[in-house]
Formats: sequence, structure tokens, C-alpha cells
Amino acid sequence: MSQTNNNHAIEARNLNIYYGDFLAVRDVNLKIKQRKITAIIGPSGCGKSTMLRAFNRMNELVPTAHTEGEVLYHGKNIYASEVDPVEVRCRIGMVFQKPNPFPKSIYENVAWGARINGYQGNIDELVEQSLRASALWNEVKDKLGQSGLSLSGGQQQRLCIARTIAVKPDIILMDEPASALDPIATLKIEELMREISKDYTIIVVTHNMQQAARVSDFTAFFNLGEDRAGVLEEYDKTKNLFTNPAKQTTEDYISGRFG
Repeated sequence: MSQTNNNHAIEARNLNIYYGDFLAVRDVNLKIKQRKITAIIGPSGCGKSTMLRAFNRMNELVPTAHTEGEVLYHGKNIYASEVDPVEVRCRIGMVFQKPNPFPKSIYENVAWGARINGYQGNIDELVEQSLRASALWNEVKDKLGQSGLSLSGGQQQRLCIARTIAVKPDIILMDEPASALDPIATLKIEELMREISKDYTIIVVTHNMQQAARVSDFTAFFNLGEDRAGVLEEYDKTKNLFTNPAKQTTEDYISGRFG
């Protein structure tokens, strides 16, 4: 996949996503900036998570799902028949809403993905680097042999981020990564997102307007169209969208009038 010369990490073009006959997301055109945090917001059922999963072909794990249009990554449509979805998911990693560590040691949680992808370097160094990058090293360095499931919810989520970082992705997708966490753990995740966005492009789905305003550089507001499909209503720098939205529906949503 050759590098493009613009500053976009990934781009959706005329994207439609179906579950069976149901059109879940309609005609989305969206360019995501490199090494920035883009938040996807909108009311429940408007296709936010479906849109997020379209960026690394995770929707294909749902048997009835199919996609029309293109998602361009380094100038290549990731939905082209010759593209391997496993490679796509290595380059575009995913952190889920509920922390999902493997039932393995903390060390193996981080090392496993890199190892099965043929990593040839020093695994000990990679594990430490990834845990440091996810702001977890100091908390777990003396218990790397313990189960990842023994950690607190917030620590488990940072372990999942370390696991994602270890396979050296370009883009990290996050589906409401702090929704199951307490306020202190949520703040740590937000601080971590800001820190790692220096090296990674992050796309995050969140229901939390304050979180979107705090952490993201750009925000995409999705809404339900008249046909009940999710549509991209507005996309702008976060500051602009929250202080001077172009559309009344955007203002109504972020001010809590619906959603």
C-alpha cells in the first residue's frame, strides 16, 4: 500500500453499509486527518459503531453485513477483493467498549499479537515499550506473569490499548473506550489518547459530549435520516462544531435537545 502525499490517514467515499436489506449508514464521505483524534458522535442507533468498524472491515464479521463504496487507506480501497482483511486489522487496530484482555498473563496479552504476526525484534523490549506507551508499565512491571484479568477495569482497557500498540498500527479505532469505567479511569484513558495521538491517528466513538469536546481535534456528527439510515450531518474541527455548528440539528444534539 503506497503512501499518499496528503495529510489524511483514511477516507470514506460514498460509503453505504447494510445489514441484510437494512441500510444502516448512507452515502458517507469523510476524510480523517493523520495523527489527530476524530470523535464520532450522534444519537443511539445512528450507525456510529457501524461506521467505525467500516474503517477496518470488522463489520464483515457480521454475516449479513455488506458494504458499498470505498474506504481509502494510503490510496488503496481496503474493500478491494485482493486486500487481506487480517492485514487491514493489523494496520488499523480496534479497542472495544468493554475491556477484553485475553485469559493470559499481562506479558502475553501484549506479546501475543506481535508474535503471531511474525515480529522478529526483542519481545521483552516491545512489551515494555507498549506498556509504557499505554501508561501502564509502572503499575504492572513487577507482575507481568499475572493474568490480565486480574487488573482493574481501567487497567484492563489500557492493557488492551498496549496490545493494540504492540502490533504497530497506523490507526487506532476506539468504540466508547471509557463508557464502562469510573471517572478517574476515564480521565486516564483520555490523557492516554492525547498522548498517543502524537504517534497514531485515533478515531473514537463516544456518547459523552464533554469527552468529545475534551479529547478530539475533529468531530463527525451522525444523525438518523428520514429513512432511518445513519447519515453524516456535519464534520468540522471540534471547537467549531461545538461553539458554532453549521446546522441546527447539530446544535440541538450537542445542547441535549434530543439523542
